[in-house]
Amino acid sequence: MFKVREFDKLIDELIDTLRWMGHCGLKGFDCSKNSLLTLDHWQKGRDQVRETLPDIRAELGDCQRCGLSRTRSRIVFGSGDPNARLMFVGEGPGYEEDQSGQPFVGPAGQLLTRIIEAMKLSRDQVYICNIIKCRPPQNRNPDPDEIETCSPFVLRQIEAIHPQIICALGTFAAQTLLKTDLPIGSLRGRFHALGDIQVMPTYHPAYLLRNPQKKREVWEDIQKIMQALGISV
Repeated sequence: MFKVREFDKLIDELIDTLRWMGHCGLKGFDCSKNSLLTLDHWQKGRDQVRETLPDIRAELGDCQRCGLSRTRSRIVFGSGDPNARLMFVGEGPGYEEDQSGQPFVGPAGQLLTRIIEAMKLSRDQVYICNIIKCRPPQNRNPDPDEIETCSPFVLRQIEAIHPQIICALGTFAAQTLLKTDLPIGSLRGRFHALGDIQVMPTYHPAYLLRNPQKKREVWEDIQKIMQALGISV
């Protein structure tokens, strides 16, 4: 299937080439102002066409791209509002998620739900997914090659949804999205840029279950997100 991004690249190359030919006075192609104006309209029109979440899920298919496919029960793609202003990105599915096919439904997910409700929102109003789509055995940390293989899909989900803010939950989500090796303790507490999207890293809910004293810091991060979204704190 011809990809939207491949078409985008061809249009860009065509526009640049015709502009160069017109500037050099070359003939044989319509390099007139009217022709270039038409191409500009094509460019603006294609900018409004984004890959959809169903498109991405269809390409993911019954993924066999890494070894996690041999031990998983279900792919956990993501859930929520495809037009959400706020997106939560975690690390990877756990046991309950692997069994249900839904993200953040175990104990850590129940805590995330309470955090979302404390923000005066519901899970249906945000989008929730993970860096990797399959559960690592025994809930171990994902390997670098697994992240490298799977992370393009979450980046495409981000592109499709184009939220105003992403809350990156935990070390692996924050480091992957921000392309850094800084620890989560150094990254949290302030917004970072992912293109024109603001990213707020914070501690993962599973970490909070083991370290409840960190809940205050997470709530501080969440309040900054609420303020950025125009939600009264």
